[in-house]
Amino acid sequence: MELYNYIKSLHLIFVITWFAGLFYIVRLFVYHAEAKQKSQPEQDILIKQYQLMQYRLWFIITWPSAVLASIFAFWMLFFTEVGKVWLTQPWMHVKLAFVFLLYLYHLKCHQIFKQLQNNDVKHSSGFFRLWNEGATIILFAVVFLVILKNAINWIFGVVGIIAFSVLLMLGYKLYKQIREKNNS
Repeated sequence: MELYNYIKSLHLIFVITWFAGLFYIVRLFVYHAEAKQKSQPEQDILIKQYQLMQYRLWFIITWPSAVLASIFAFWMLFFTEVGKVWLTQPWMHVKLAFVFLLYLYHLKCHQIFKQLQNNDVKHSSGFFRLWNEGATIILFAVVFLVILKNAINWIFGVVGIIAFSVLLMLGYKLYKQIREKNNS
């Protein structure tokens, strides 16, 4: 049982660093998209710096954390008695579906990362701000599932965070309108 707790601790540490990397990489995407709107030479200086920061974050923190979190999760689920029991429970099936969505989210971020490394900005900073909420929703769903161990009750937490996100976005849009009105 003590080995299980070490494995679980390492899994949680790397899940946290994985999410930190995902949250920060998308924030860097926001800054990159905004830098594209700047004039020269500021644009070139900022974009070069953001590309370097994105590269380091992505390959030194985010990808290794994703791999290590997955290795320790696999170890917990398939090589411990507790994990084998959890695999039979409906809440774990729902959690694994969200983990699959997290991998898709991660891969999409990788695709965007590669585009931005070539300075091919296909999305606005507003899109990236909204995109950042995807990881937040997945995080909320997984945490509620793991803590409540219920395949249904997690919905209330996720609905709450979606409502909160909508309010934040509306607040941001209102702030942006007021800022633009004051600047004109």
